[in-house]
Amino acid sequence: MSASRLTARRAGTVAALAATTVLLAAGAASAHVTVHPESYAEGATDGVLTFRVPNEEDSASTTKVQVFLPTDHPVLGVLVHPQDGWTAKVTTTKLKTPVKTDDGTITEAASEITFSGGKIGAGQYEDFNVAFGQLPDDTGTLVFKTLQTYSDGKVVRWIEEPAGGDDEPENPAPVLKLTAGDTPSAPAKTATAGAKAADAGDSTARGLGIAGLVVGVLGLAAGAFAIVRSRSARS
Repeated sequence: MSASRLTARRAGTVAALAATTVLLAAGAASAHVTVHPESYAEGATDGVLTFRVPNEEDSASTTKVQVFLPTDHPVLGVLVHPQDGWTAKVTTTKLKTPVKTDDGTITEAASEITFSGGKIGAGQYEDFNVAFGQLPDDTGTLVFKTLQTYSDGKVVRWIEEPAGGDDEPENPAPVLKLTAGDTPSAPAKTATAGAKAADAGDSTARGLGIAGLVVGVLGLAAGAFAIVRSRSARS
């Protein structure tokens, strides 16, 4: 075998191994518990958080999921959507610092939601929907530490917080980013821009109309002058 063919074959083998490694890494990264959407506006109201729980075991089923909500930056007005085959229990905790809202002062908030009684089989996942009344507006992230219990007694602790950088923790907790600013203001800007464009269009149309009238008047004047000159020449 020639050196060039051997080099090409080795390069192809390395590329295949690299592609396989990337795919395996992507599969492992996507197997942890996550929260969706990944971000909300600070202080957002009347929304829904979805906790996606995949089953990682081939010989056991997920039978219990415990989601812990932060109480230093509490999520207010938590409601759990009924899930077929699952029972949801919401545990509340008295807040160290009460939260003042338009509806009054809140002294307690949900600190844990436990889903049990159901089953997530191998190669499957389950979405658990949790509605909220209001998100905090004094932090940039919310970390929802989660415990996943399997039918064989194994417990996976998704509790590691991101430390920054590109390296992801081995057992990352679901993290919700809270963004500053009010996203609904964008359509208003668009409407304003549209109004300005419409005004500019109207001004252009008016200018063209006036120019047309001027050209018309000049044309009539030129025609009248030509008629008068023609009569003068005949006489």
